[in-house]
Amino acid sequence: MPGKLVQDDIELIIENVRRGGGGKPPQRDGGDDGSSGGGRRDSSRPGQQRRYQTALVVGIVAILMFFMALASAYIVRRGSSGDWTPIHIPPILWVNTVILLASSATLELARRKLAKGDLGAFRQLWVATTVLGVLFLAGQYAGWRQLEAQGIFIATNPASSFFYIFTGAHAVHLFGGVAALLFVAVRKFERAKISRAAAAEVASYYWHFMDALWVFLLALIYVGR
Repeated sequence: MPGKLVQDDIELIIENVRRGGGGKPPQRDGGDDGSSGGGRRDSSRPGQQRRYQTALVVGIVAILMFFMALASAYIVRRGSSGDWTPIHIPPILWVNTVILLASSATLELARRKLAKGDLGAFRQLWVATTVLGVLFLAGQYAGWRQLEAQGIFIATNPASSFFYIFTGAHAVHLFGGVAALLFVAVRKFERAKISRAAAAEVASYYWHFMDALWVFLLALIYVGR
């Protein structure tokens, strides 16, 4: 009966106080509905992490299909064109490639520091990765300016058109990666629905993908000269 249950609870509380306990009311099975902020947040984080990972996979597949379509058009146009005039790859693009590869290295070092609980070293390496990404974009712009100084524009010939399309589209997507790095760097994760480690993992996968994509595009442009 309800009266009997209340009486039993009161007796348990009194007994707990006599033994030096905190006098906390007893919890019945099913009494915790997960209304506390910490419990709800902890239980939701794995689900939120899976959503971010799923969105990342969908995004990467879409980007990959887009660039593969461009690469296919590039190969077909290269083989069937009589007006194809190869362009000289600006030397700064090779420097940019080294910068981008270095950014992947610093990114992984940052994640290792985070896994060890060294938040200070993580922030430093993460910011270094972001700076390297910005330097890469600045280097790409410098490469375009070098071609413009030589009188080579997007409409000059088919080879230059594909060059600007490849490098420009990649730069736009890499800019999104820089934005993700900045998000992880400045976000307060204490009350976020995703942990800092999970956000860093998702951002790193996208960054490494953009790194590998650039190496592929540069190799394609170099071979197709």
